[in-house]
Amino acid sequence: MPKIIVLDGYTSNPGDLSWKGLEALGECIIYDRSVASQVVERIGDAPIVLTNKVPISASDIAQLPTLRYIGIMATGINVVDVEAALKAGIVVTNVPAYSTASVAQLAMAHLLNITMRVDHYAVDTRNGVWSRNADFTYTDTPLIELDGMTMGIVGMGRIGRAVARMAQGMGMRVMAYSSQAAEALPEGVIKAPSLDEMLAQADVVSLHVPLTPTTHHLIDARRLSLMKPTAILLNTARGALVDEVALAQALTEGRLWAAGIDALSQEPPALDNPLVNAPNCYITPHLGWATTQSRIRLLDVTIANVSSYLAGKTLNRVTRVES
Repeated sequence: MPKIIVLDGYTSNPGDLSWKGLEALGECIIYDRSVASQVVERIGDAPIVLTNKVPISASDIAQLPTLRYIGIMATGINVVDVEAALKAGIVVTNVPAYSTASVAQLAMAHLLNITMRVDHYAVDTRNGVWSRNADFTYTDTPLIELDGMTMGIVGMGRIGRAVARMAQGMGMRVMAYSSQAAEALPEGVIKAPSLDEMLAQADVVSLHVPLTPTTHHLIDARRLSLMKPTAILLNTARGALVDEVALAQALTEGRLWAAGIDALSQEPPALDNPLVNAPNCYITPHLGWATTQSRIRLLDVTIANVSSYLAGKTLNRVTRVES
């Protein structure tokens, strides 16, 4: 049976799921966590390796002549030097669409929290603030109704479409910045003529594109300056889509109302990351993908990918570098 190395199994399965399906396919060595300097040693002569967020570089690949298969336990493929892997004849697979519903749900959770401040009022009530209030109701923040507002969605893949459906269900007008033709977009979604124009019109902007050289800092200082000072930015995709310094400045200076963030350029973030203490910036620790249901799908598809490879097939094979 082939040796199968899992470089970082803990986040996908911290103990509530089973590795038995994978263990039936080979001799499995499952590490909870690995750092970049351990990659070559830990893979060793194994022909199969699985990674979620541990990078596998061109240098690593050059030192692993027996490596034949890299399974990415995620949708995004930027953690692996895919070009180097393909040149070396290594099969690369990923797990598409496993977390669509969960990530879309988190994007809307951020939006609802920002507009209704559920976290704030729940804590205040627990601390007795409402009990000490003279009136039957208590508010000390603006409360914002979404009905009639414009949601701008950058990227209309599966997650972008799911967010669009949820936004429409709450009465929002939805615009999309997408390479897809207008007639290919979901019913009722308006195709934005340009990203800049959409940013200028939207009350809420939600990012749902992969991180590539062309999308790095897609939302930079110039584009933030186009947005309404009352607008909300949501990023549940990749941290580096946004210039974090520019976003922090926009929030601090009141040029943007709020941001809901589930991904940062460095994870975990450095304590001096400018967004950590920026006003009206609500950050969750990259958890949109991590519902129990989502992780079950992730593990099931990962096992199916490996099984398919061992049977000489190519389920979810990555055939080109993202551009």
